[in-house]
Amino acid sequence: MGVRGLQGFVARVCPDACKTVDLREMAEKHRIDHPDSPPVIVVDAMSCVRRWYTPESWVCGGQWREYLAILEDFINAFIAAGIKLVFYFDGVVEEKKREEWIKRRMKNTEEIATLFRFIKTHRKQPGREMFVLPSALPTFTRFALKSLGQKTVCTLQEADFEVAAYGLQHNCIGILGQDSDYLIYNTCPYFSIENLHLDRLVTVMYSREVLCHVLGISSTHLPLFACLLGNDVVPESLLEGFWHKCLTTSPHRNNSYNRRTNILLSVANYISKIPCSYSSLKHLEEMLPLGSDKSLLYRGVNSYLLPGQQSPWIPPNVINCQMSSLQQQSALCQDKEIFQLAKEQHIQSENYSIFNILSNGEIECSNSLEDDYDTEIPGQALIYRPARQHIYSILLESGKGGAYPLVKEWFVYFGNPLKQPELIQPVRPSVTGGTPNLKTLWLAKGPDVEKQRYSTFLACFYLQDEMEELQALEAPVAGFCCLLAYLMMQLAQVDSRAVHLGAVLIRGLTTLLMANSACGFPFKMDDLMPWAVFDGKLFQEKYQQSHRGCSLEELLEGNESLYTPFQNLKSLICKVCMARNRTIESRPRGNGFNTGREQRDFNPRFQQPHRSHFVSPYHNQMRGFTQRHPQSQGRGSGHPYWRRYHLPPR
Repeated sequence: MGVRGLQGFVARVCPDACKTVDLREMAEKHRIDHPDSPPVIVVDAMSCVRRWYTPESWVCGGQWREYLAILEDFINAFIAAGIKLVFYFDGVVEEKKREEWIKRRMKNTEEIATLFRFIKTHRKQPGREMFVLPSALPTFTRFALKSLGQKTVCTLQEADFEVAAYGLQHNCIGILGQDSDYLIYNTCPYFSIENLHLDRLVTVMYSREVLCHVLGISSTHLPLFACLLGNDVVPESLLEGFWHKCLTTSPHRNNSYNRRTNILLSVANYISKIPCSYSSLKHLEEMLPLGSDKSLLYRGVNSYLLPGQQSPWIPPNVINCQMSSLQQQSALCQDKEIFQLAKEQHIQSENYSIFNILSNGEIECSNSLEDDYDTEIPGQALIYRPARQHIYSILLESGKGGAYPLVKEWFVYFGNPLKQPELIQPVRPSVTGGTPNLKTLWLAKGPDVEKQRYSTFLACFYLQDEMEELQALEAPVAGFCCLLAYLMMQLAQVDSRAVHLGAVLIRGLTTLLMANSACGFPFKMDDLMPWAVFDGKLFQEKYQQSHRGCSLEELLEGNESLYTPFQNLKSLICKVCMARNRTIESRPRGNGFNTGREQRDFNPRFQQPHRSHFVSPYHNQMRGFTQRHPQSQGRGSGHPYWRRYHLPPR
């Protein structure tokens, strides 16, 4: 996150710290100065994805092939200049930053609610000013870059620290991102992704030296400066009194500046007058209202020290003792070989969420484009929980009496206040002969093991009986069929809003990735990527055509070669549903881009969002949720808009 207001402060108050640079020229200079090492830019990918996603449609799940082409163009521009890119992604939410993560999720929830209100009112996608990332975009960006041949790293701790450390240790020409923390770290130069002109490879480089000159401090002061302004470690709420003291004594206060700018200048003035020593830091800790956690300031300053660096604020014997929770944890019920393999796959962006579960028994999922006022589609977190419970049981060995360790889930969905993690019980899937252990699934070889991997994967989604038919399909089609069949079994009515359902489908693909990783990769990860099976704009178009009652010929655009495959796949999914006594119900909704319920008066001031009664056909773990959100009234099977389709067997 960085320091609030610092990026804008640099642009407004010290514009000399914003220097326009030509990356081609910098790369050429690097080659002259360092002929044995190519010029490298390390990319903070999480702060770049918003800039990268420029396809027209974004609300209905993403235009993935267009996005893939954009990423390829981005990479090629740097390759043409002889610059190597290394992409870093956040691989963990550290405990010290969980509170900040929750705040961001709540803010995203408000933004998404505003987006749905706009769509219901105007029946169209809003402008870029209301842009929300398509669901799971960072996850699939990671795999996209890897598929394009790029070095892609998933971190073991907060990404900004690892990015800064890599940039320093590998003599990179700079860091590309948009996070003011890169002004605080003593590392290589910091380039702006927001100001990048890709065609010319020109951008803005921010100068720490000029910033320090304007503030009247040295670079040694920067970590303490960041902490006393509030960051991911030191909450701003603890600093108001200190800021007031600084403001009243600072000679740099300027009425033409806003309050935040004056706070930055005043805090800098205050710390410029104190000795750079551990005793000064301890004095500040005693002065600030840190409660019982008197080491908060110390830990905040220490978090900016990269490997090999020292600081006068920190005693030398405890330098760089920080470690992420994932690094400190040992594997849960697993041997070292499996744990090490999961860790390597995590770092190299080859698996999805597996190492977090094995090392810490914890997993999180950010916001999806879900409508909290839609009473008929549950949150994707609840829809896919039964599948995740199966995955957890594959990963975590049971103890005495067959009991599994509980998994801590931080998933965003309506009704979950995120006050604490939900403790989820793993559930063993129905696999003929029992669930193989991870050593078998991950390390053994041979056709029998390949069959076990595939059947275990299918069992996660209750599809083990359809193994022969699914294996006969092309891998991307088989993977997406698994997802659709699972959704048909979980949702009694298929009367989706396209935006919401698009998000559910995309999150379903990440669940496939998790299952695939746990089961030893019966599929290639590339076969489960959205650009192989899904396009949000096309999905929106076909959704509307279906609800207008278009014929099969119209839906398939007259392409006769698609008729038989389409009917076969539809029959397969219907067969799965019939075998489990699931009746698919649908409701034509007519024309128009609309994701809300037209016949309900929508007034967010007087109406609270609620969800329908959703009970998984396999488990009863949703009992608390459904008690909080009883089924909406006034719409039964006799409603004139309802039309029920009893799908025939093949």
